[in-house]
Amino acid sequence: MFATIADPRKPRGVRHGLATVLTIAQCAVLTGAKTLLAVHKWAAEADRGALSQHGIHPQAVLPSETTIRRTLTLVDAAAFDRAVAAWMAIKVGDLGGRRVIEIDGKTMRGARRDGGAPQLVAALDHGTGAVLGQLAVSAESNEIPALRDLLDTMDITGAVITADAMHCQRETARHITRDGGHYVLTVKANQRLLRDQLKALPWTHVPATSSVSTSHGRRVRRTIKAHRTRLGRLPRHGSGPPSPTDPNHQGPQTH
Repeated sequence: MFATIADPRKPRGVRHGLATVLTIAQCAVLTGAKTLLAVHKWAAEADRGALSQHGIHPQAVLPSETTIRRTLTLVDAAAFDRAVAAWMAIKVGDLGGRRVIEIDGKTMRGARRDGGAPQLVAALDHGTGAVLGQLAVSAESNEIPALRDLLDTMDITGAVITADAMHCQRETARHITRDGGHYVLTVKANQRLLRDQLKALPWTHVPATSSVSTSHGRRVRRTIKAHRTRLGRLPRHGSGPPSPTDPNHQGPQTH
């Protein structure tokens, strides 16, 4: 995958392939290197037999710290992300026969500058936790359009996209379904009318499914109810829930 990334350096005088430099940097970071000097130190002390398993010839002259620094500075970050995402895409699993992709925004820890810390929108595979792609959020924008741009970089045909309440937007829903995907979006007060309509559904007639999990020193019980309703048949705000005898009422259903 690293070999698919265009080398930004001038061909004359290049002694170390781009894939070699990227592989060394990746392996060093995975073992705990946090600086470019640490990356070079790791490479100098690395077992040559282990490096050969990653495509680096045992007799190859390894790049200096200056070469590593200059090369990584020049690499197109977006192209690097696409290459890594393409590799991660072959590692995904499925839940109930479908790919489920979670979209989440994060602030980069330890990267704060004068304009604040960089913001990223990432796509994660629910089945494996693998990061399928990420995109920096423009300082002049927000996560909403960034999510759509991120989805444009991957095939979401048949996949279920989940996102928080910020992304409960008509255009986002249309964008996902237009590309063959499905969505599960959280509804909160930013979509007050839709939230009130959903709350008015006959939840008391719908059976619940619960599960208990223990993590981070806590015991958590999660309960879910699912109700099927026809598009455009949600009750109007203030009209109250439909009765069980209403012809539009779907009855208790779980999925």
